[in-house]
Amino acid sequence: MTPAAARAARLRVALAFAAIWIIWGSTYLAIAIGIETIPPFVLAAARFLVAGGAMYLYARSRGAPNPTREQWKWAFLLGTMFFLVGNGVVVFVEQRVSSGLTALLVAMVSAWTAVIEWLRPGGEPPTAAVGLGIVLGFAGAALLLIPGEGATSVPVLEASLLAFSTFCWALASVLSRGARLPAETSMIAGAEMLAGGVALTLLALVSGEVGRLGEIRVSGASVAAFLYLIVFGSLVAFTCFAWLLRVSTPAKVSTAGYVNPMVAVFLGWAFHGEELTTRSLVASLVIIIGVALIITGRRASPAASPSGEHPISAQAQEA
Repeated sequence: MTPAAARAARLRVALAFAAIWIIWGSTYLAIAIGIETIPPFVLAAARFLVAGGAMYLYARSRGAPNPTREQWKWAFLLGTMFFLVGNGVVVFVEQRVSSGLTALLVAMVSAWTAVIEWLRPGGEPPTAAVGLGIVLGFAGAALLLIPGEGATSVPVLEASLLAFSTFCWALASVLSRGARLPAETSMIAGAEMLAGGVALTLLALVSGEVGRLGEIRVSGASVAAFLYLIVFGSLVAFTCFAWLLRVSTPAKVSTAGYVNPMVAVFLGWAFHGEELTTRSLVASLVIIIGVALIITGRRASPAASPSGEHPISAQAQEA
């Protein structure tokens, strides 16, 4: 490889990392803007139906076979856990909780994943670094929720829903490693996003959001945020993510797990008027350090490889 080609390759990798760090971190702000005038479940359902359909068609155009019946069953199970529970709770919670605080609490998916991997049959106890990271992660989340001077406003219902959401995402991440899924990365993503989109559509119907669409005046900002979530949040960033899993290592790619919350907190404060208290800043630091310890402190696995990672579950919970 010539020096020019090597520089170009390094630039591509750097730009791809910037995409998964910044774009996925910015999706929390985009959701907050989108749900200002678009019902949250409608927003999420439309996003994943469109993005999933595009990814599915792309995979088929590349020659990927249609998933088998068993693969579709796994796609619907995991897609429901990832997108109905995972993303559906995020869009619901952001109606009352700031995008930055939501992102910080969502970062707890790393702690849940480490706990589930430990407690599952055949699981190994965490390393000292991972154990400390789990403790710090839950301590930081508790600091955000405990009432008192300088406390942040995270209602109990929303906090509980986010805890359940991150647990489900972590459980789906662990289950996905043994799931019978298509070989093509884009087909896995397309099938799971389509499944999640269908489940979210049913929720939007049952909750009455679809019936209220005729009474809503959607703002240009919400439309722009919705398009941003589809094009950049679900297609561009995911494509960069899947490519990085082939050319880099899972450990490096998973750094998005603690960069995304920092990006979300900053953007919410800078562009959406979200308050930053001393307590929230301290809690942010504690959670991010905890997530970093969990990600970097895992034991090396001889079976782990970029191509063997599940394309969605290897990432911290995407907004």
